[in-house]
Amino acid sequence: MGMRALVADKVAPGGIAIRNLPEPEPARSEALVQVHAISLNRGEVWRLRAAEDGWRPGWDLAGVVKVPAPSGPPAGSRVVGVLGGAAWAERVAVPGSWLAELPAGVSFAQAAALPVAGLTALRILRLGPAILGRRVLVTGAAGGVGRFAVQLAKLGGAEVTAIVGSPERAAGLRELGAADVVTDLDQLQGDFDLVLESSGGESLARLATMVHPEGTLVMFGNSSLAPTTFDIRDVYLGGAVRLQGFMLFHGFAADPPGRDLAYLAGQVAAGRLDPQVAAVLPWEEMTDAVQRVADRSVPGKLVLTLDGGVPSRTQP
Repeated sequence: MGMRALVADKVAPGGIAIRNLPEPEPARSEALVQVHAISLNRGEVWRLRAAEDGWRPGWDLAGVVKVPAPSGPPAGSRVVGVLGGAAWAERVAVPGSWLAELPAGVSFAQAAALPVAGLTALRILRLGPAILGRRVLVTGAAGGVGRFAVQLAKLGGAEVTAIVGSPERAAGLRELGAADVVTDLDQLQGDFDLVLESSGGESLARLATMVHPEGTLVMFGNSSLAPTTFDIRDVYLGGAVRLQGFMLFHGFAADPPGRDLAYLAGQVAAGRLDPQVAAVLPWEEMTDAVQRVADRSVPGKLVLTLDGGVPSRTQP
C-alpha cells in the first residue's frame, strides 16, 4: 500500500507533480494524520525553483488523526498542524506537540491557512514591546503573514499601519484592523514602537530610522532580494532601538507550535480572526497555485484540498 504526494519534478509543468510514495512511518512521538487540506507559502515557491527531483515541499496541513502520538490530539480528531517539509501528501507523520485540535466551527480549508503565516505573525508580534496603545507598522501587509499580523496587532490593542505595494492590494486591510494603509514610505509619519519588516533592501534601511527610541524592528523576510545599506548612526543615536531577526522553525524545539495553533484556531472559531483564504483549489492544480503565488497575485492565502472539493466545516 502506498500514498500520493507532491514532489519536485523538473520536467513536470511548474516543476512539481503528484507521485506514488511509500506510507509514512511515524516515530514514537509522532501522530499519523490523514491530510484533507494544505496551503501554499512564498517560501515554498522559492525553494521549489531550486529543488532537486524528488524533494518534498509543504509546511501547512489540516486533517484527521489516524494514529495518535503519546501526547497530542486523540485518534479521530480534526487537527491543524505544521511540518518542516513534506506536508503535501495524503498522509503525514507529525510530532504530537506540533498539532492542535480544531473547534467544530473551523473548516479544514480555514485551518490549513493558519500554520506558517499565522504562527509567524503571532510570534513576531511577541518580539517587540507590549503593543496595547502602541504603534505597529506591517510591511507586505497584503500577503499571508501581513494579513494575520494586522488582525493580531489590532486584537492586541495596537494602532496598526499597513504598507502595501499598490492601492489594489490595500483592499480589505482597513476592515481587518489597519488604521492607516500606505503605498509609499514617504507617506509615513512619526515613529513606530514595532516594525514588522519583510521587504529588505531600501525599505529596511529607511524603516530602521523610523523606530521609536525604545522600539523594535523585526526582520522576517527579504522579498526585494536586495542588500540593505544604512548608516548605523541613524539608528543608535536615536536611542536603544532593537533590530531582531526571526526564523519560524528555529523556535519550535523550545516552544512547540501546538499551543499557538490552538490559539489561532480558537480565534477563528470565535470570529475574531479571518484566515483570509483567497481561493480553494484541488491539489491537482498545484502548478497553477504555485504560479499565482510567484506572481504575487493572491490577496491572502491559497488553500488546496486533497479530496476533490471544499471539506465540511464540521465533519472530517
